[in-house]
This record gives sequence, structure tokens and C-alpha cells, in this order.
Amino acid sequence: MPDRLGRRAVLKFGFGGLIGVAAVGVGGVELVDHGVLPGKQLLDRLDGACSVPVPSLVFAPTGPSFSGAFYSAARRRTVGYTVAYPPGHRPGDELPLIVALHGYGGDHRRVLTRMSLAQALALRVGGRQLPPMAIVAADGGGGYWNPHPGDDPLGMVIDELIPRCQARGLGRPGGSRRIGTIGISMGGYGAILLAEKHPELFGAVAAIGPAIWTSYAQARAVNVGAYVSAAAFAAADAVTHARALARVPVRLASGTDDPFHPGVEALVEVLPPGAVVDIARGCHTGSFFAQQEPASLEFLARHIAGSES
Repeated sequence: MPDRLGRRAVLKFGFGGLIGVAAVGVGGVELVDHGVLPGKQLLDRLDGACSVPVPSLVFAPTGPSFSGAFYSAARRRTVGYTVAYPPGHRPGDELPLIVALHGYGGDHRRVLTRMSLAQALALRVGGRQLPPMAIVAADGGGGYWNPHPGDDPLGMVIDELIPRCQARGLGRPGGSRRIGTIGISMGGYGAILLAEKHPELFGAVAAIGPAIWTSYAQARAVNVGAYVSAAAFAAADAVTHARALARVPVRLASGTDDPFHPGVEALVEVLPPGAVVDIARGCHTGSFFAQQEPASLEFLARHIAGSES
């Protein structure tokens, strides 16, 4: 451990111009190391903390995928969406549904890492094909999936996107909850929030590197637009409302060097018994996300499309 700390100290000061240390001063170095300023991921990459193995992905021939747009009254704008079907299926088939929430800066076309939505459904995990499911994603903006004035992305998902899918036979209510949700980073937080707000609707949730903060001040220091007020943060605090997940199977994955990891640890402490928690070496990077996606998709499949559904 001392060797690593010494190495990090050299990196911080030796690459000062590269990460902005000269500009922010010694106090800024500590903020960088805690992930508040955007140098931590560079430091982690340089000293190897982010080096994680990425599995080789094997896909069956993909099923069809369709993109379009609709006017969202909840978001007060036109939003794009993509619906993908599994291999051997097509529109009109009745299937369980995964709602995928994109990360910050993403959209319905950029949700998962190193695979399209159609490829996610064609993924072979442990040599086996995932059971048939559909997956949908829509544009949620950059407001961390919680309501802002004139923009309610969660309302769009619940009141507009899911009903559109159910009208097509996807995720229709039956003897069990046939809808799951998945997300990475901001989308991971959104997936947890979605399941907390509507536990009666979701059969499982999988979050990879979720962007979890433990206070409004902390969130505002990192992203001023994440919440409009302290009251908005309290209403959408994933940690405070975790007890709502008592009957929702949860899979949560986080890298130990992810700057959001302290928030994830706080969430883990209050998750209901039975939650699957994978805390492993890694950072808030594509390699960690890609490493965790197969297991997360298999987890959702098991609960909404497998023997339990």
C-alpha cells in the first residue's frame, strides 16, 4: 500500500499540468483524489487501479431493432427511443421488457458499453443464450432522471414509454412483474430510483457504477444541474428510499476506485437482505462497465424471463 500511495503522490505532482493541479493548488489535489475534480480517473489509470479484465463477448445473430421519436408531455419535448427484440423474435411477439436508462451525456442510442441494445439481447453468458426479452431506451436528458421544472424523465418512462411498449405486447402485466431496469452511472442511479418509486411495476433492477451521492451539497459540488433543490434531492435520494426495494431483486456493482463508491457503500448498508452486491477492483470506466454488463443482463433475465417469472 505505501508503494501505491507514493506512486500516486508522484503522479499527482509530476503530471500537474496534465490534471490541472497547478491551477487548483494543494487543496485541489485532495479534491481530485476524492473524485470531485476530474483528475482521479487519470490518476487511477496511471497507477493501474482501473486495469480490469474485460470478457470476450459472444453474440448470436441479432434480432430486429427499431428507433423512432414521440412527443413527451412529461418532458415537454420530442424524445428519441429504440426498441430491440431478441434473436428469432419480431414486433407483435409478447415478451418481458428491460427498460435501459442511459448515462450522463448519452441518449437512446448510447446506453450500454461496447454493445448495442440488440446485441445485449443476443449475448451468450456462460455459453448460454439469454432467454427472450425485449429492451427499450429513450432520451432522458442530463438531469439525473429526477423531475426538473418542465422536464420529468421518470414520468416519461412510467406514463409514456412503458405504456407504448405494453401496447406492443412488451412487459405486459401478468402473474409476475415482467419488467426489469438497468443503467450505468447516471442511468444506474436512475434505474434504482425508478424501482424505488414504482416497486410494484419492476421485477428486478441492475445498476452498474451508479452515480450515488449522500447529500445535496455533495451532488451540487459535482454537478450543479443534477437536482434543482435540496428538497428535490431528498425526494429522489436513492439511499434514503432504499427500503422501497424490499420486494424487488437488486444487483449492484461498483468499482472500489469509482469516485461514486462512497455513495454506493452507503446504499449497500441499507439495501434489503438478498440484494446481490458485486464490489470489485475498478473505476468509473468503460472496462469496468463492460465487465459487469453480462452478469447484470443475466440477473435481469433470471428474474423477469426465467423460471421465476
